[in-house]
Amino acid sequence: MKKFFAVIFAVLLVCFLNETAFAQSLNDEHPSGEFKSIDSRDDNRSPPPWGFLGWEARVLKKGLLAPSVNDREALKGFLRGSNTGLIRLLPREFYDSEIYHVEKKLNIRGGGAYYSFVHLTHAFGYGSDIELDHNKLSVGFAAADYGMLTNLGDVPLEQITLADLRTKSIAAYRPARSESEARAERHQLLNPREGMTFDGFHYQRSVAVKENSTYLLRSIGYRTSDVLVAFRLVRQDPDGSVTIAWKLLKRYHTPELKRNH
Repeated sequence: MKKFFAVIFAVLLVCFLNETAFAQSLNDEHPSGEFKSIDSRDDNRSPPPWGFLGWEARVLKKGLLAPSVNDREALKGFLRGSNTGLIRLLPREFYDSEIYHVEKKLNIRGGGAYYSFVHLTHAFGYGSDIELDHNKLSVGFAAADYGMLTNLGDVPLEQITLADLRTKSIAAYRPARSESEARAERHQLLNPREGMTFDGFHYQRSVAVKENSTYLLRSIGYRTSDVLVAFRLVRQDPDGSVTIAWKLLKRYHTPELKRNH
């Protein structure tokens, strides 16, 4: 019996050490520590599902998805702040083998073209907030989920805060409550002639990639997350991939959708 309990204790100890090591790996990139929600009371990330590779560090250092050493060094000061990160997105048309039937270069769903600012992963399907496809950035990918993007121009990312007049209306926007309303908002944002206007800036579901530009993104995923993010497109590489410095301005309570009867 003592031997049995010893074995059980050993197994639990190994699991604890593995979990601790994984958590530490998320913090290695930043002295400021692990990603924290703007409102810790709403930090309701669901546990990762089976088959999920795990949340990433806010700045990867190895592999196709890692930003360059030069970019990491240049943005070191910015990245010391909480709720910030630096990512690389790969063009979906060249890397998403499942949809575009190209050579598989990355073992991740979506080919590295997506990112979730809440779940900190490039893997498509886990609260993805942004996509790179055919030189365009897009938001809102599943069912009634939707979102909006705008290019603020060549302005310093550090200037964009919740106190900035450029964020006032988009930050106050309330997501649609019913499925029909959500789909109507989504349809409006898909139409280049319509879109939505907040504080003098035109928002759409998709916008063109432009180097040295700062963007605002509001991503609304029902039963997943609702976030306001400011990001700057630091560079675009010859293959079409982009490097993005981002900061989470606000995370809202997770929206619920009232189904139509």
